[in-house]
This record gives sequence, structure tokens and C-alpha cells, in this order.
Amino acid sequence: MQVNKLVEFHKAVGDLTRIRIIALLQQGSLHGQAIAGKLSLKPPTITHHIAKLREVGLIKERREKNTIYFSLNTKILEMSAQAILTVGVSNKEMLVTGTERAAIIENFFTKDGKLKNLPAQRKKKLVVLAHIAERLEFGKVYQEKEINEYLTQYHEDYATLRRELIMCHFMYRENNQYELNPTELWLHSE
Repeated sequence: MQVNKLVEFHKAVGDLTRIRIIALLQQGSLHGQAIAGKLSLKPPTITHHIAKLREVGLIKERREKNTIYFSLNTKILEMSAQAILTVGVSNKEMLVTGTERAAIIENFFTKDGKLKNLPAQRKKKLVVLAHIAERLEFGKVYQEKEINEYLTQYHEDYATLRRELIMCHFMYRENNQYELNPTELWLHSE
């Protein structure tokens, strides 16, 4: 998630009607007419607000015959809401000490910088991924081929590394283009 995505999330939920829609959808999925009825609003108004919530990934849709049911994507809601709490927390404040971080890097990388293997333990994996991501340029948009070449210098299984970097929010991918997230949005070991 990029910082601009975080801003868009907060803009989307910064509306009373959208907050009310989110509150309704926490109880379960509803179709647009039901939402309009419960909020005493016209269906086009609901359509507009649902579109804004859908743009930031907060709404999921399911079609049953001619009716579209909307539900809340709680994972995105929680992740986006939590992201604001990490703004200003530097990567060095991950819950590992500098000594632990150095030991993890020494254990999982060869002297020439190659990754021996990706750690299974989450805390160690996040340290390894942060070490790899730190060498990417913030603000630069990378094509998939560029990212693959970059990751190959660490390990031949660049696809796994690329997937992990995205899943752990070190990078953001859209249309086969990759961009480094600000360190505030990186997952940190717990």
C-alpha cells in the first residue's frame, strides 16, 4: 500500500454516509436497495458511496441472479486503519535489536550477499525481506523484469521473493509495475 493509497482510504471513510454503510455491512452483506432503505437514502446515492468504498477495496461484491450483495472487506479495513499508526516508525524500530538483525543477516546471507534460503520464522523473514528491500529506490516504478533481475542477485527463486515482498507490504504491485512502499507501511515482526 502506497502513502497515496492510505490517503485515499481515509478520504473514502471520511464521510458520514460511508461510515454508516460500513457499520451496516459489519452486520452482514446487503444489497443496494436494502442499504438505501435502512439509511433512508436514494439508490443512486448509495451507488455513489459504494463506488468510493469499492475504489479503496473496502467493499466486496457477490451476485445472486440479478441482485448484487455488498459485504465489507474487513482485512483491508483493519490493515488500512492500522497503517496510520505506523507512520513515523522507522525500519530500525522493528522489534528486533540491531545485534539480532545483524545475526539474522549473517546467518541467511552468504559473504557475497546471496540469500541462502528464506527463513520460515516470520520475524527472521521480515528482517531478510527488509534487507533486500532497503536497496531499492523509493519513488521509482520498476517493471516486473527489472524486479526479477534485482531479486535474482539474491536468490534464483525471484518469484517467491517478489511475492513475499508484496504480501509483507514492502512493495506495491499494479499492472506488472512495482514500487517500494514507505518503510512505515512495511510489516514489522511482532
